[in-house]
Amino acid sequence: MSGHSHWSGIKHKKEITDKKRGKIFSNLAKIIEIAARRGKDPDSNPSLRMAIEKAKSYNLPNENIDRAIKKGTGETKGNQAEEIIYEAYGPNGTPIIIEVLTDNKNRTISEIKHILNICNGKLASEGSVKYLFDKVEGEWKPKYTIDIADQVQKEQLIKLFEALDENDDVNEIYSNINL
Repeated sequence: MSGHSHWSGIKHKKEITDKKRGKIFSNLAKIIEIAARRGKDPDSNPSLRMAIEKAKSYNLPNENIDRAIKKGTGETKGNQAEEIIYEAYGPNGTPIIIEVLTDNKNRTISEIKHILNICNGKLASEGSVKYLFDKVEGEWKPKYTIDIADQVQKEQLIKLFEALDENDDVNEIYSNINL
């Protein structure tokens, strides 16, 4: 039986975990970069301090933290990451808020539109979804929640959320659905 060696199994498992870890590390670095724009001293910048603490809890190397701070303060050249909030309607008009950290707006918007299009969703204009949510402590909390009884609708929403979550630029996804 070729291809069933012990090393092959380890290699594939390591590949999967490294990919997940790399995605987490890149998101943490983007968060640090954005927080560093308000100042590079963690003692005077509480958002940077919190971002660094969160990064250290995930064992992000100090080199990566320093690089993200330098990139955020403009000490190194490169594309600056931006925080963007997209509003969308998912299958059957489900309101969705998508928080994105990206260094290329055009690429990200086209990827989000493509994902929404595949999953029967549509990008909405600014303000058309936010009124359904309140921003509390940096997170969007729905003013009211709804339950979906139809199994097909649930599966469509889960598929949409998974597709959005797989995108490297998507940071958080908020909806008022109880799944």
